Amino acid sequence: MRKAAIAVLGAVVMSCGVYGQEAQLGRPSCVGLARLALTGAKILSAQTVPAGAFTPPANIAPWLAGSQPLYKKLPAFCRVVVEAMPSSDSKIEIEVWMPPDGKDGGGWNGKLLGQGNGGFAGEIGYAGLALRMLQGYATVETDTGHSGGGTDASWALGHPEKMTDYGYRGIHEMTQVAKVVTKAYYGKDPQHSYFEGCSNGGRQALMEAQRFPEDYNGILAGAPANFWTHLLTKALADAQATTLDPASYIPSSKLPAIASAVNAACDAQDGVADGILNEPTKCHFDPAVMLCKEGDSEKCLTAAQITALKRLYEGPNDANGRKIFPGYVPGAEEGPGGWETWITGPAPGKSLMFAFAGGYFSNMVYQKADWNYKETSVEDALKAADEKTAKFLNATDANLVAFKAHGGKLILYHGWNDPAISALNTVNYYNEVVSQMGGPETQAFTRLYMVPGMQHCGSGPGPDSFGQVGVGAGLGDAQHNVELALEHWVEKGVAPNVILAAKYEGDPAKGAKMTRPLCPYPQIAAYKGEGDPNDASNFVCATGSK
Repeated sequence: MRKAAIAVLGAVVMSCGVYGQEAQLGRPSCVGLARLALTGAKILSAQTVPAGAFTPPANIAPWLAGSQPLYKKLPAFCRVVVEAMPSSDSKIEIEVWMPPDGKDGGGWNGKLLGQGNGGFAGEIGYAGLALRMLQGYATVETDTGHSGGGTDASWALGHPEKMTDYGYRGIHEMTQVAKVVTKAYYGKDPQHSYFEGCSNGGRQALMEAQRFPEDYNGILAGAPANFWTHLLTKALADAQATTLDPASYIPSSKLPAIASAVNAACDAQDGVADGILNEPTKCHFDPAVMLCKEGDSEKCLTAAQITALKRLYEGPNDANGRKIFPGYVPGAEEGPGGWETWITGPAPGKSLMFAFAGGYFSNMVYQKADWNYKETSVEDALKAADEKTAKFLNATDANLVAFKAHGGKLILYHGWNDPAISALNTVNYYNEVVSQMGGPETQAFTRLYMVPGMQHCGSGPGPDSFGQVGVGAGLGDAQHNVELALEHWVEKGVAPNVILAAKYEGDPAKGAKMTRPLCPYPQIAAYKGEGDPNDASNFVCATGSK
């Protein structure tokens, strides 16, 4: 949707008085928004939801549905459902939630917050909408143009326009629609607009900064899947490395032994033996030390399993010896949300990355529902992926001059123990921005925070709560909450430095199990050598390895 058309449309809507007396007073009703005419989109519904009365639709993912107690906290709010149609095969559902205007205290904080999607999208995250609206934002999310969710990419088969909507167009349409709707409802533009997302949502975040630099003032991108074609080519390579030869498969029962061997080799390098590798790039663990000497068991690896494990850590190369996508760094191979979930699976071919690769290559790249991963070479798959989908799925452009010129601020974060997307990919992207734009120029608008011990977007043995996407509000100040640090940077010009992360077990009100400083990359949190290692005050930011 073109910005010029939107600006004209907003002026026409307000001047025509379609909201009657309320519009003349500058306070249109929510139901009046149903008559709002949009170019390339239409309002499906506009209604005031009574306080505590919202119930999410049935049959959506539990982590997107949230819990009923969350919705019981909501004040009465305006819910607008829109369908955008930028192409003949587009049907992008968008929901805009708007709290009261806040003229009498509370209510709208004057900001718009766009939220990203995980996986192949296809569902709207109602829990996220509720949480951010409780914090005062007018907030918006989209299904990016299809129904599905999780690892389902069947919707893409034979639908190139829907793939474009998923790749980048859906989020931009969502943003433009939200700005028109919020202006119509409140009678003024949002003072600032923010976007947050992790995983695919992190890819969407970087896509916005690169393609549509004026959409948002501040962007929070976690664990971005921005090098999409190469990420899922690595997933294919990993699947082949661990399953083509049945002897290569690493069962989940062996993951604790691998994690123990990694910790024995590297955990104490940072001065604290706590199961968290502060700087895992310095861990040079050799899987060969686990070779079974007296028969196979859960405590050792066969020669075929050692070869497979090395490939997982190293990452695949192309025919010219160039790294297709970085391998996983050692650390947190075991535990919930670890390698069993994402990489090896509870059985061969049952991991999440296996499912993502299968959905992507069969439906998006080869357009064959019966595509067989065993019959495609990694080199051919990479070539086909780049040729057919890189232009709308990859968000790898390191030239962020336009975003910076607009006054935009970007914060990236990634857990070192991420078993879905190698943390080194985000380090590589940040370093490329520095290479293209220069260190001081990059520091003027971008920060990267690497999180020791955190898995994919959260969880893991390390501190994983710092106000990021999906963990709630966090503490209400910019030093403990990365989202508030981003807003502080945008609105007050104060660049973030150390972010204090926490690890909670159960009720956060009972206090944190652990706190640890997150330092702007390339700095790391170094233990001072004395004091409680679970207390952030006993660490200091120091220059780490690049």
